[in-house]
Amino acid sequence: MKKEKIWLSSPHMNGNEQKYVQEAFETNWVAPLGPNVNGFEKDIQDYLGQDVHVAALSSGTAALHLALKLAGVSQGDFVLCQSMTFAASANPITYQGATPVFIDSEPDTWNMSPELLEEAIIDLSKKGKKPKAIIVVHLYGMPAKINEIMAIAQKYDIPVIEDAAESLGSHVNGQMTGTFGDYGILSFNGNKIITTSGGGALITKTEEDKQKAIFWATQARDQAPHYQHSEIGYNYRMSNIVAGIGRGQMEVIQERVKARRKNFEFYKEVVKNTPLKVAPQEPEGFFSNRWLTTILTPSFETREKLRLALAAENIESRPLWKPMHLQPVFKAAPAYINGISEELFEKGLCLPSGSNLTDEDRFRIKKVIFKHPLT
Repeated sequence: MKKEKIWLSSPHMNGNEQKYVQEAFETNWVAPLGPNVNGFEKDIQDYLGQDVHVAALSSGTAALHLALKLAGVSQGDFVLCQSMTFAASANPITYQGATPVFIDSEPDTWNMSPELLEEAIIDLSKKGKKPKAIIVVHLYGMPAKINEIMAIAQKYDIPVIEDAAESLGSHVNGQMTGTFGDYGILSFNGNKIITTSGGGALITKTEEDKQKAIFWATQARDQAPHYQHSEIGYNYRMSNIVAGIGRGQMEVIQERVKARRKNFEFYKEVVKNTPLKVAPQEPEGFFSNRWLTTILTPSFETREKLRLALAAENIESRPLWKPMHLQPVFKAAPAYINGISEELFEKGLCLPSGSNLTDEDRFRIKKVIFKHPLT
């Protein structure tokens, strides 16, 4: 008999989501506006603090696209982007006709290297290609060295977009990720720490930017009694039903962070006397939501042995993100590389980290790790 699947990061419903969704049905608010949309935006704003403004959208990718537009990125521009990330961090750059320039990682957080970032800015500026924006990612919930990156960005007057899709609940010295940059983005995809099944949010510093983003997200319809459009728009707004799920999820965000961090501590104990290493660790002042627990193995061969052993027991695991500078679709893009992200991809593995993992799930995973040779 096939064992029940243990997913990498499955949705975890709280129970109150249905209440908000039912209210949307009962009041006939099923459009991309309504009380749940407004309420969800306020819930996120209150949680993040820093007097930010939030627009609820159809996806994190949509939010990143609109952030690039707000930053003024257009045809022919160059945008610096973290190489070790999911493709959705980089794809919207091409939507605007701009060129992504990939920046490798540093070893402490696995995120964008401040040293390579500044090197790229100086080098490109000398060539008359000063970057128009910077996209930094808080990978697997671990905050990037955001204060150093912000200092460099301010030095050269380049706007920063924080891809906080994986890091809702993470912070640096008490300030939430997504609130440091000029713009931030969140994702509520089915595998995220909270989910709306599909959805995202744009974080802005001003109400004006939020309203401009909403204008674009609702097909850029001008104020007129008829349908009139002076700009290109998009169908990017979140629906009231989906936002209802998000409102229920926001009620338990702290519990979800606590559960994910508990998983991290579990894995840390499990691999203590093995060649495996749970990483990255939190630098001083950093707090990670531990969206996914990640480990480093001694080699590619070891990583694959473990991944396949887990798969044989119907347990999902996944290699770390393949860096963007290695992706066929971006093979012609400029890149500033130090080799760190390539080594992480070769040796790293994401382990099941859902907030709904049971003790039985953890026992099954532990059994596989102990059963198979890891050298």
